[in-house]
Amino acid sequence: MRLDKFLKVSRIIKRRTVAKDFAANERVMVNGRVAKPSTEVKIGDRLTLQIGSHTTVFEVLDIKENVKAAAAKDMYKVIE
Repeated sequence: MRLDKFLKVSRIIKRRTVAKDFAANERVMVNGRVAKPSTEVKIGDRLTLQIGSHTTVFEVLDIKENVKAAAAKDMYKVIE
């Protein structure tokens, strides 16, 4: 699944266009590498998001095309 779509479906970021902007501005890394919005995300990948001066690391646990809001948090785990 594309990075921007995963961020939106998992509700880490609310809108896909915002997720796309984050990646385009090099504020998202996948497994320690700067990622483009089209980067493929797989189970086990580590996503690092830079939001202002705050950095959050997530581990991808599941990939689903459509998820209800209550189940979205089951798609990832916050590491840092």
